[in-house]
Amino acid sequence: MSTHATAWEMVEPGAALRRRSEELDAPGAGEVLIQVAGCGVCHTDLGFLHGGVRTRHPLPLVLGHEIAGTVIETGSEARLDTGELLHPGDAVIVPAVLPCGECPLCRRGRDNVCQHQKMPGNDLDGGFATHVRMPARFLIPVGEIPAGHDLAHLAVIADAVTTPYQAMVRGQVREGDPVIVIGVGGVGVFAVQIAALLGAQVLAVDVKSDRLQLARQHGALDSVCTAGMDESQARKEIAAKADALGFHRTGWKIFEMSGTAPGQRLGFSLLNAAGSLAVVGFTREKLEIRLSNLMAFDAEAFGSWGCSPRHYVPVLQWIREGRIQVKPFVTFHPLSEVNTVLDMAHHGGMKTRPVLVPDA
Repeated sequence: MSTHATAWEMVEPGAALRRRSEELDAPGAGEVLIQVAGCGVCHTDLGFLHGGVRTRHPLPLVLGHEIAGTVIETGSEARLDTGELLHPGDAVIVPAVLPCGECPLCRRGRDNVCQHQKMPGNDLDGGFATHVRMPARFLIPVGEIPAGHDLAHLAVIADAVTTPYQAMVRGQVREGDPVIVIGVGGVGVFAVQIAALLGAQVLAVDVKSDRLQLARQHGALDSVCTAGMDESQARKEIAAKADALGFHRTGWKIFEMSGTAPGQRLGFSLLNAAGSLAVVGFTREKLEIRLSNLMAFDAEAFGSWGCSPRHYVPVLQWIREGRIQVKPFVTFHPLSEVNTVLDMAHHGGMKTRPVLVPDA
């Protein structure tokens, strides 16, 4: 039995997505068919469409990797990694990184960078669609949808919320740690919330004052707007605010979320003794830095890619408990308006994370 689906596919860089109507075959062994409730629009989608980043699957390809939906059909042995069978009617989140679960990296707990991973909207058709077929093993069952939320609100868990969570876990953020988040947009604002929940003292940095106001309302103790500042000015202003907050001049944990060359240069320049820099945002621009600072400060820098499916459960629980706020940072848009939404996002016209919802 097949299911009629509508999707919007990328046909070439820079071009408008093309509407595609098709019949999806029944899911195969270990797969499920999901009716999409919502799919978030991410900077990565814009990177594929406008930024010169190539998808691993040849074009045309349906973009979108922040997916939440309802299982409507299962293939044989459609089991979770726990061994539990999925059933029609189950609400699920599709992780942006679907690992193989078997390779050396997966066995070492680094499944987020599994070299056999499948990323919706990159390795296989993604969620800018009414329906998707996905491997079942690492899907995240939602259970009861958190009070006051629609299932579509939870789509952003697949990247915008879990990506900074994993970076905080990797950075070993603890009670009382001085944390600086550079870039508090669609991903960084969740980094602020998570760092604060972990007990850190959080200083938010961005070039947009409205973003910083939201960050202060959701966990940042203070903020620095670096609009119009050069790197030296920004560094001095951040140091002054850090002193006022009582930060020690050592051990700063810096999370670069802006995905810009100035943000990354600023992040590296802020490293101090025993400090760390997590690079979470992505840019194709190259930087010139003095790498020996890592040696001189006995500091460290690391990258953080996506999130292991095993970290989704605590994040979902925090949302269920109201400790992570999602709704203020999400707006719904009809899937049919995907090209308008992408154009607005590309030109900086979106103040919240857009989530595409299939038209009624």
